[in-house]
Amino acid sequence: MQTAEPGAFTNNAVKGFGMIKSAEGVNGFYKGLAPLWCRQVPYTVVKFVAFERIVQMFYSKVFTKPKSQYSGMQQLMVTFMSGYIAGVFCAIVSHPADTMVSILNKRVSDQPTGQQIKEIYADIGFPGLWKGLGTRIFMIGTLTCLQWVIYDSFKVACGLATTGGK
Repeated sequence: MQTAEPGAFTNNAVKGFGMIKSAEGVNGFYKGLAPLWCRQVPYTVVKFVAFERIVQMFYSKVFTKPKSQYSGMQQLMVTFMSGYIAGVFCAIVSHPADTMVSILNKRVSDQPTGQQIKEIYADIGFPGLWKGLGTRIFMIGTLTCLQWVIYDSFKVACGLATTGGK
């Protein structure tokens, strides 16, 4: 329903489940699972590792006074900038798999997922995996940034320190 062209699939979830099951069997519900993991696992690892490292770099290389000497808003700005930069890395690392998942989910096929992935790659090639990266960077950068800002804002509201620094 999410990836289909308007009118190409139903807009009723119950009917959609039945259509997928009759066309592809139970495996139709899981055909994108492996590519989804190939997108989500690196994305999540990079989200946390890059964010923490970037915060550390800001506090050691750019804002070199002790963290406590910066206001709460300044510390949240470090969170904002670090979150956005981490989001850029997340987008880059996960984009090829995201492209593959999106194309895979539009297809109706009884072929094994691996075979479908080979066919998709043969159609779009390596450059096709990167199509739309700029838009994804903007979207994921913003989303990741907001997630970290909300997280650190909640920590501050609970009387805890923002992420990173000493």
